[in-house]
Order: sequence, then structure tokens, then C-alpha cells
Amino acid sequence: MGMNNSSFKGDLILVGFSDQPQLEKILFVVVLLFYLLTLVGNTVIILISFIDPKLKTPMYFFLTHLSLVDVCFPTSIIPQLLWNLRGPAKTITSLGCAVQLYVFLSLGSTECVLLAVMAFDRYAAVCKPLHYAAVMNSRLCQALAGAAWLSGMGNALIQGSITLWLPRCGHRLLHHFFCEVPSMIKLACVDIHANEVQLFVASLVLLLLPFTMILMSYGHIARAVIRIRSAQARHKALGTCGSHLMVVSLFYGTITAVYIQPNSSYAHTHGKFISLFYTVVTPVLNPLIYTLRNKDVKGALRRLFHRDLNL
Repeated sequence: MGMNNSSFKGDLILVGFSDQPQLEKILFVVVLLFYLLTLVGNTVIILISFIDPKLKTPMYFFLTHLSLVDVCFPTSIIPQLLWNLRGPAKTITSLGCAVQLYVFLSLGSTECVLLAVMAFDRYAAVCKPLHYAAVMNSRLCQALAGAAWLSGMGNALIQGSITLWLPRCGHRLLHHFFCEVPSMIKLACVDIHANEVQLFVASLVLLLLPFTMILMSYGHIARAVIRIRSAQARHKALGTCGSHLMVVSLFYGTITAVYIQPNSSYAHTHGKFISLFYTVVTPVLNPLIYTLRNKDVKGALRRLFHRDLNL
């Protein structure tokens, strides 16, 4: 299937927040700060997970993958956003837009599946503690992580290609700060009802199916915790799940507002700020949540800095 010429010619104009020039100046500083914190925070998580022998567990194996996604996910968007915020030029090449669309879709879908995989890991840890090592063996962990990445790439190839195939008929004004499917299909000069249905169905599968698996895992965890008589053991069991639940709430609470709502009611300004939250704010909060709420991570950081000071 070849790419329609009218859908792939000419630069696109990312309107973004250009109607609020004063806000653009504030956003440039805030976005830059959050992006630097995202890079540092998630890189530290990846580093200590590789270095510290006490973090060589399935939970931190998947957390490493989540942190990698949280580094690449905003990197596909924020540099272009910063460039557009700092000056009058708001353009992005068609090729750059296509790459951004594919990478964003791939990493966003990967994160959905990864969060479900991490919920299954917590289920195995709490509900099957005696068999945890056997159930979550290294081969299964690698297979689950690989499945998350492959499902993300598969979704990006399907949704991205369908979106880019739509003829634009010279429409170049994209009412967003990056190339995202709901705003991209609005540039089409043909009936997009079928694409809206396709987007809604794909969102149901890739957002609600993993979310359902997460709810099922935590339903089993809740029943297991209720049966625990020791308050200390109950607190420990819940403590291993608290960080993951917070991350799930942040991610799903924002991204479903954009992708599950009917596309006809997609409000440009409202949608842009929701997208800004899950592309800029959420990736920096994830390492903070896992660091502040997790004794293992805090202990690993202390050991890392203590070793560096002794060198």
C-alpha cells in the first residue's frame, strides 16, 4: 500500500499554544525543567536496577522497561515542542510528523501493556509468594516484556499507517503541539467516520483490555490481603502495590480522557492540556513515586551514593 501523495507533502503547522504567547514563555521553562528531571530520574532508576544486586527481581526488571519508555516517550515530543515554544516557527516536516506519530503510538501502547504485566507480577508476588520465583522466571519476564514492545510496535504500524494514509488536500494546520491521531485525522478532506470508529475500537482494546487485566490482578490481590491476619504482613503486601497503583492512576486517568471519548467532542484546548500532562508531567512523576514510596529503591540509592563517596 503506497502513501497517498496528498497526505504526505508539505510541512505541517503545529498550532499548539500559539494563541497564548505569554503562556508559551512559561511553558518553555516548565517543560524544559520537567524534561530534564524526567531524563535524570528515569536514568537513575535504570542505572540502579542494573547495578544493585538486590534489585535483580522481576519487579525491577519491568520497572527498568517502564523507565526506558518514560525516557523515550517524551523525547519523541518535547524537543520539537520546545523548539516551537521558543520562537515564531511552528512547523514540522511531514517525515518528522510521521516519525513522531509512529514512535508516540508505539511507546504509549507499550506502556499500557507494561503496566498490565507489572500488575500480574504484583499478583504473583502477593497471591503466589511460595511459587513466585518459579512463576516469574527470567524466560517468562523476557517474553512478557518483549510482548509489550511488540504489541506497541504493531499498534503503531496499523493506526499510524491508517492515519497517514488519509488525504489532507493541502490542510496543514494541526491544532495540537505534536502529531497525535485524534488531531491528525481532523486534517483529512474525506469522511473520517470509519477512522473515528477504528480509533475508538483500537483504544478500547489497547487501553481497556490491559486496564481490565490490572483490575482483575488487584481484585485477586485484595482478596489475598483480606485473608492475611498479620497487620504488618498486610501492610507489606499493600506497600508493594501502592507505587504501581499510583502510576496506573496517573497514566490511565489522563490518556483515556483523550482516546476513549468520542472524537467529535474532542476539545482542542482541553485536549492539549491533558496531552501535556501525560507527555510531560507523568514521566517525571513515575520515578519520584517509585523512589519516595519504595524502601528498596531508596536503599539502592543510598548504597550507590555511599559507594561513590568512598571511591
